[in-house]
Amino acid sequence: MYFLTNYPYITVSVIAFTINIPLGYFRAKTRKYSAAWFLWIHASIPFIVWFRITNDLDNWIIIVNVLLAISGQLAGSFIHQKRLQKR
Repeated sequence: MYFLTNYPYITVSVIAFTINIPLGYFRAKTRKYSAAWFLWIHASIPFIVWFRITNDLDNWIIIVNVLLAISGQLAGSFIHQKRLQKR
């Protein structure tokens, strides 16, 4: 809890990345541009926005979080593709 309250910018950034890894993994399993595909892409946004607002973070962190969320989605998709190749 100490890290969460004393380093909110780092915490929200780590959360934005890590929460999107499994979402990117699930997104990779769905058909592109389907409803499920959009769901997995946007599922983390309410939580990240809530955390940013409750901790009163500056607006510059939005860009960082978007980039980290995209990186997490790509990492999850990469993990999914590697697992398919092993089969």
